[in-house]
Amino acid sequence: MHPREQTIFALSSGRAPSAIAVVRMSGPLAAAVLSALAGKIPPPRMAARVLLHGLDGQPIDDSVVLWFPGPASATGENVAEFHVHGGRAVLASLFTGFADFEDVRAAEPGEFTRRAFENGKLDLTEAEGLDDLIHADTDRQRRQALRQLKGLLGDRARDWRARIIEASALIEAGIDFSDEGDVSAELIAPARAKLVALSEEIAEVLAAQGKAERLRDGLVVAIAGPPNVGKSTLINQLARREVAIVSPHAGTTRDVIEVQLDLDGYPVTVIDTAGIRETGDPVEQEGVRRARARAAEADLVLWLVDAPGAAPGHEAATPVWTVRNKIDLDPEQSDTDFEISADRGDGIPALISALVVFAQDFFGPEEGGLIIRDRQRNLLQQTAASLQRSILMLEQSEELAAEDLRAAAYALGRLLGRVDVEDILGVIFQQFCIGK
Repeated sequence: MHPREQTIFALSSGRAPSAIAVVRMSGPLAAAVLSALAGKIPPPRMAARVLLHGLDGQPIDDSVVLWFPGPASATGENVAEFHVHGGRAVLASLFTGFADFEDVRAAEPGEFTRRAFENGKLDLTEAEGLDDLIHADTDRQRRQALRQLKGLLGDRARDWRARIIEASALIEAGIDFSDEGDVSAELIAPARAKLVALSEEIAEVLAAQGKAERLRDGLVVAIAGPPNVGKSTLINQLARREVAIVSPHAGTTRDVIEVQLDLDGYPVTVIDTAGIRETGDPVEQEGVRRARARAAEADLVLWLVDAPGAAPGHEAATPVWTVRNKIDLDPEQSDTDFEISADRGDGIPALISALVVFAQDFFGPEEGGLIIRDRQRNLLQQTAASLQRSILMLEQSEELAAEDLRAAAYALGRLLGRVDVEDILGVIFQQFCIGK
């Protein structure tokens, strides 16, 4: 039997041990397995309490089971759910019971979602939104992923594709009546109007900066500066725990330390880098090289100094905030952007508030982004380019214009995952966790 025709199962809840474990099963044998182990198949979508037994008659667990007959299920296939106590022994016994059935096997990562995609339950943009929802660390990431899962981009892409097909039909009809000039012109004019409006709409989406894409990865803030100015103490303050070693000796931090923060729902990665100075130590030299590289790649640099009048030492296109630390030791006022005591916590709330405002400006309006992945942007760019060529070609060759429209519709089909995407499906669905 082909792997896609086999019945799959997986633990869909958290790792054992847990209070309750949810095991999902999808495929043609789900009904037979549920009937054999539970002794009955409950009414669709209604929970039933049963004592599960293996084929050898030995009890497995007192559980709750549910039955979702296809195609009205998450995967479009017959789906059974087993809600059992989340002990390792219980799960091992249940999986042993499954193993007694031929063509029932453990699911691979993302296989449930891939079957849902292949059975038309969701398109590829919605599957990508589901993956982002699973991996969302902050509330804003969650909301963006949920909008994508509900068809934020997919619905627009389907509408665009339908409008391209309508315009294409008009152009091809005009080709059929090319010997009747008036009829041809009457068909081509509305087609051109549709294409121009559609091209402008897609161009507007592409013109928006890719901040929705960045929300998936988060804002990167690098703490940089000379050795022993309190960079590690500051990252510990921001993380509210000790993540970096604090020492009075210069050169303690040799490698890059990263901390993931949730600032008002915005994902922020804060980087503690090695002190930037000239040194003969080859290990510290490598740390300084990495510090300079990460600071150059960051979205914002907090350049830390510990004395009034100290000049920033980082020049790049990246925004730089000069932050004077250790004001508890030297309260003299300076013209730096922020004054803090990382050791006592003075000025830290103001710095965090400024970081939140920076993140708000950086990511832009929450509802503004349609595109959240490079794959989506590349295919929309291909669509836009094909539309532009088609509009230009209408003056020269209606046949070539129709061919460019077919290319535009094809690119949108790839965006939705409905044509020629087999080469990327494995890459996308293998990123999912097992059981989803």
